[in-house]
Amino acid sequence: MKKITLLLFGLLVFYSCFNNDIDTPNYQFEYLPIDEAITPASFILGEIDTIKVKYTLPNGCYSFDRIYYETKDTTRIVAITAFVELDQNCTDALIQEEKKFAVKASQEEDYVFKFFKGTDSNGDNIFEEVIVPVN
Repeated sequence: MKKITLLLFGLLVFYSCFNNDIDTPNYQFEYLPIDEAITPASFILGEIDTIKVKYTLPNGCYSFDRIYYETKDTTRIVAITAFVELDQNCTDALIQEEKKFAVKASQEEDYVFKFFKGTDSNGDNIFEEVIVPVN
């Protein structure tokens, strides 16, 4: 009898973990196009310089999450990652923001920055390339 009671109690505890009544957050992350990128004319090897990017949040449901920065050989891919709240009442106002990030020139080759500009009609990513030489 104790085993059956213990088994039923265990099933009750296990079932309580499957509570589907809890509201789960409804959000997603999106890459936003960079409107403008301001880079230095050149880097000095071993020194740190700053790049400024300007972007637009489409409405009040969007907020800045982070700067996406990927390194591939001498190329750097840069985009803005935004946090988007879904199923919310959002303001329609466009919000323009800018962020800065530091880059340490640690290679002798020129840096090729690819700033994300959006996607084309086929869904392929579009980038603006900026080459920054290293002195």
